[in-house]
Amino acid sequence: MFNFKGPDRRKEEARLRSESRLPPGQALTVKFPVLHYGPVAAFNPAIWDFRLWGEVEEEKVWSWDEFNGLPRTQVTMDIHCVTRWSKADTLWEGVSVRTLVEQGLIKLKPAAHFVMQHAEYGFTVNLPLEVVLQDNFLLATHFNGEPITPEHGCPLRGVVGAIPGRSDLASPYLWKGAKWLRGLEFMPRDRLGFWEKAGYNNRADVWKEERFA
Repeated sequence: MFNFKGPDRRKEEARLRSESRLPPGQALTVKFPVLHYGPVAAFNPAIWDFRLWGEVEEEKVWSWDEFNGLPRTQVTMDIHCVTRWSKADTLWEGVSVRTLVEQGLIKLKPAAHFVMQHAEYGFTVNLPLEVVLQDNFLLATHFNGEPITPEHGCPLRGVVGAIPGRSDLASPYLWKGAKWLRGLEFMPRDRLGFWEKAGYNNRADVWKEERFA
């Protein structure tokens, strides 16, 4: 399923291990496996919107056109799935929450310490605010230069990975970025998201193999 065969893949996997870029228990894939709960969400740009609320000075609602007018960021990351596959040097483009805060487009209240990602069908994923404000968390619209495909979260997904050489950044498993993202809720206290309620680890550190609670 994940194409874990062939000398080229094995050579690349060995290189990543030698560079300490492959976490414990992970194997390299050259594909991009599709894993999610529930159906693929439909996208209608005429009615799609993105909300920000909670511990913010001003709640926001952006249309698709308005969202695409926000400052853009590109970041190259290794992504690691809790099901034990990893994909290296993936290029993502989208909107950085950190940039929005730095430019005053989001004004956080002092009580903001956690963020809940709200996606289609009521799906949720929680993260500490400090992780959402890192360079390795992105509200992504593009993958490897192309718009994200429907099965990978079109038109918008949260994505979190590991930036090579940046050991200072917390690196959760890929499920900590929600597909088909529709809003961010800034919270004073942590709440468990969908998979966390089902027994997945709340912090999900890939280097410590924090897969399950």
